[in-house]
Amino acid sequence: MDLSRRALVALAAACALVTAHAQSTYITVASTTSTEQSGLFKHLLPVFEKKYAIQVRVVALGTGQALDMGRRGDADVVFVHARPLEERFVAEGFGVQRLDVMYNDFVLIGPQSDPAKVAGGKDIVEAFRKIYAAQAAFVSRGDRSGTHFAELALWKSSGIDIAAAKGAWYRDTGQGMGPALNSAAGMGAYILADRGTWLSFRNRADLAIAVQGDARLFNQYGVMLVNPAKFPSVKQGAAQAFIDWLVSAEGQGAIAAYRIGGEPLFFPNAKN
Repeated sequence: MDLSRRALVALAAACALVTAHAQSTYITVASTTSTEQSGLFKHLLPVFEKKYAIQVRVVALGTGQALDMGRRGDADVVFVHARPLEERFVAEGFGVQRLDVMYNDFVLIGPQSDPAKVAGGKDIVEAFRKIYAAQAAFVSRGDRSGTHFAELALWKSSGIDIAAAKGAWYRDTGQGMGPALNSAAGMGAYILADRGTWLSFRNRADLAIAVQGDARLFNQYGVMLVNPAKFPSVKQGAAQAFIDWLVSAEGQGAIAAYRIGGEPLFFPNAKN
C-alpha cells in the first residue's frame, strides 16, 4: 500500500473513531412532561448539542418520578419544578447543588360554561373552594408531578381535604400534562396546568383560562447534577456542561427566545 493510500485509510479510521465517540457522548436528563410537551426541549437541545457535540436524551416524567429516577442513578441530570422536593433530593445526597433556571406560572383552566363561576377571578384558593362547592368536574394529573403537588397544596390551602372529599366529580388520571388537558377538554372539566403546556396545547375544545395572576401560582424550575460520588456511572463532565449552559447567558437567552404566538412560555432567572 503506497503512502498516500495509507494516509487516506488512517484518516478514514480517525474520522470513524471521532464519529463513534460523538455518537456515544450523551447524557440522560430526567425532566418534567411540561418542559417536553411545551416544546422547550425541541427548541433548546439542537443549540446545545451543536455547540458541545453532546446528545441529550430526555425522559419526560412527573417531577416525583424524575427525582426517583435520579435516586436510582438512572439519570445524569434532573430538571424539574417542585422546590421542596428538589432541596430534599440534594440534602439526602442524591443531587449536587440545585440551581434556579427559569419560571412561569400555573393557570386554572376551565370550560367556558364555567359551572363553578370562577372565571376572571384572581384568587386561586377561592376558586378551588367554589369548584368543590359546585362539585364541578375537575381533572387531576394524579401522577406525583410538580403540577400535581402544586394542586394538592392549593386544596390544602383552601381548607379541603381532597383525599376525603373527592368523589365522581374529581378525576385522577395519572397522566402527563398534555394527556390530562385532553381529558379535561373531553369532559368539560377544570384543571390546573402550567402556562407553557397550555400555550402549546392545540386540542382546547371550549376550555379557556379561568383564573391566573395569583402569586400562589408561581412555578419555579430547578436543575441538579445527580451525585457522581454516589453513582459513578453519572457522566459528570458532559452533564455539568449541560447545566452550566442552561444557566449561562447563552442558555438563558435561548429559553427567553422560545415563544408561541409571540408569547414567552418560560422566563429565565438563573442567578449566575
